[in-house]
Amino acid sequence: MIVNWLVQKAGSNVIAVTVATAIIATIAHLDGTTATTVLITIPSLYPVYKRMNIDSRILLCITGACMGVMNLLPWGGPTVRAAAILSMDANVLWNMLIPVQIAGFVINIVLGVLLGMVAVKAGAGVGKGVEVETDSKEAAEANALRKSNPYLIFNFILTVAVIAVLSMGLASIYVVFLVALCILLAVNYPDQKLQDKLVKKHAPAALIISATLFAVGAMVGVFDGTGMLTAMANAIMSVIPAAMGKYIHVIFGLLALPLGLCIGTDAYFYGIMPLVIQVGQTYGVAPLSTAMAMLIGKNIALMVSPLVLAIGLTNTELKDHMKYSIPPYYAVSVVMLIFGIVAGIIPL
Repeated sequence: MIVNWLVQKAGSNVIAVTVATAIIATIAHLDGTTATTVLITIPSLYPVYKRMNIDSRILLCITGACMGVMNLLPWGGPTVRAAAILSMDANVLWNMLIPVQIAGFVINIVLGVLLGMVAVKAGAGVGKGVEVETDSKEAAEANALRKSNPYLIFNFILTVAVIAVLSMGLASIYVVFLVALCILLAVNYPDQKLQDKLVKKHAPAALIISATLFAVGAMVGVFDGTGMLTAMANAIMSVIPAAMGKYIHVIFGLLALPLGLCIGTDAYFYGIMPLVIQVGQTYGVAPLSTAMAMLIGKNIALMVSPLVLAIGLTNTELKDHMKYSIPPYYAVSVVMLIFGIVAGIIPL
């Protein structure tokens, strides 16, 4: 309902369409799931982009940037990983990063405007593109699960309530989500068979994250207990000029996106981050400052490779998406980092 309303409001205005893309992707990523965001945002907007001859790489770029910013939510994988390294509650870490996340949302709206202007300059507009045929089977399945307005209103109120409870820290994240999920399924899908089908469809992603977190505990324990972390930190300290040591969290914050493109998520959070934190502590940098600085850039980097599903939906080559999107992503991450420093969230 929200997606359709925003698309209708955007109408034939190219810049309004790109800004609507940023808003839709932001709302869609409230659950922190890449697949959900992609399947809500891309199929609904890709026909509009094709009809208006807007480069599909713009759709991918804006969607990925919004997902990166929204992934700072405490139920997003990166924030949970960083919190695990710091041995703190993910919700507490997120509360500190809320101003940075809000700044990121504003930056993405600006990005939407700028890319919309680029599209207009490239000749985008109504009637200049082609119509895209929709998959009738997929559309039929979506219509079968679509709820009426009373259900949508209830779901909206429940979503707002969940976010409010999480923001205020009134209960543990997993408890809030479990209770909300039970209420949501009972109200929207009282049929037990349909519930089972939906749960089985989305369970694999949750199970993978759970298994990863269990493995992380063992990995961090080995690093800490064997002295490997200290040895590697000493090696890094030997090549870092003493004058730059107190800025190591900022340095790695600026390098977060390039590093995130080169190594996997788990290797970054459970291999590099603890090491940088260890080095930073020797120069008086708080572990929390290091983790927040490194988290911002990596979050944006996450949305380049995971968009493989999206590039398939838009018939775009991964190399083309990366070449187009990495510069804007890096700009977004750097501006967010600078905002965090200026606002005093990440102390120098």
